[in-house]
Amino acid sequence: MPEPSANEIHQDTGAAAPGPARTGRAHAHAATLRRLEKSSGSLAAQAIARMDETLSWYRAMPPENRSWIGLVAQAGIAAFTEWFRHPDAPQAISTDVFGTAPRELTRAITLRQTVEMVRTTIEVMESAIDEVAAPGDESVLREALLVYAREIAFATAQVYAQAAEARGAWDARLESLVVNAVLSGEADEGAVSRAAALGWNSPDHVCVVLGTAPDGDSELTVEAIRRAARHAKLQVLTGVLGARLVVIAGGNDNPLAVAKALIGPYAAGPVVAGPIVPDLLAATRSAQAAAAGLKACGAWQDAPRPVLADDLLPERAMAGDPAAREQLVEEIYRPLEEAGSALLETLSVYLEQASSLEGAARMLFVHPNTVRYRLRRVTDVTGWSPSDVRSAFTLRIALILGRLAASDHKA
Repeated sequence: MPEPSANEIHQDTGAAAPGPARTGRAHAHAATLRRLEKSSGSLAAQAIARMDETLSWYRAMPPENRSWIGLVAQAGIAAFTEWFRHPDAPQAISTDVFGTAPRELTRAITLRQTVEMVRTTIEVMESAIDEVAAPGDESVLREALLVYAREIAFATAQVYAQAAEARGAWDARLESLVVNAVLSGEADEGAVSRAAALGWNSPDHVCVVLGTAPDGDSELTVEAIRRAARHAKLQVLTGVLGARLVVIAGGNDNPLAVAKALIGPYAAGPVVAGPIVPDLLAATRSAQAAAAGLKACGAWQDAPRPVLADDLLPERAMAGDPAAREQLVEEIYRPLEEAGSALLETLSVYLEQASSLEGAARMLFVHPNTVRYRLRRVTDVTGWSPSDVRSAFTLRIALILGRLAASDHKA
């Protein structure tokens, strides 16, 4: 019995006879696909008309931005058509839809507005399903639109997440430039402009807080500073520069309170708050004082944490900080000198006599009450009390520096 031919075998089994490879196959819902392709233009027009009718922010936008939004809506409908044609093919929906618009559009419209735009377009397409779908394909097209709506939602989130990441990275670099300019003494109007771009609205009271940065991700440290600042109602510009965590804070005229509010994210070790200055341009002075205080803080083993840079004036002066030396002379020695020689002489003798009222009185040939009165006057004039050990140390350094400055002037 002769063997059956290959064609006869395929005819018996119902399989297609072997031959040239097919170049394609008919779509399972070809009629619906054709009708969807024909309707894409009118659907886009309806979506834009619905936006103009229901979205007030769309009507208020300039014509250029409205035209870009129209292109996005058209691209979304076209992308759905292509997605319906090949539902299993990997497609980059964010590129297909949002790639038609410039990157600046993500700044022109918010994420909420984009969601409203996408929702309006999907609603228009959903309302037209009965007209667009071929008889019997209504449920298929509706289910496809639901799946596509989910995908376009993810694509929208991805576009704005990428834009936010790029903007965040740029803001971080900009903030780092401002902080570095203040710390290095190079702050100028350009730094003020950059700070304004970051949301800094020029508070009246500004100070700089310095300390050691913790190990780990610096971005987490910066975010912790921001949270603490929001809780304390402070404006901050911050960054990790090397091993130091730098915070420029505005909105409070008490630098110690500012430092206490922000101290949480700092690593163990001294935290120094510079003096209050009027604005960002003057913040360099606060930063330099804080930096000098941080350097000299090791000389005061019992220093509080945080500590004011002005409370470290004697250590800063001994460490070679010219600003501290000048401040001690101008704020302590000069006022005492102008108040009369009796105060300077009484203070000097009192400090030399181990803070003894009776000993100073004997040396000066006056009554102890006179010494007591003059020391109260010293406190009134300088703000430092000779009876306090720490203040007495500061006053002693100021007297030494004042005498050195006087002798230099005579020479």
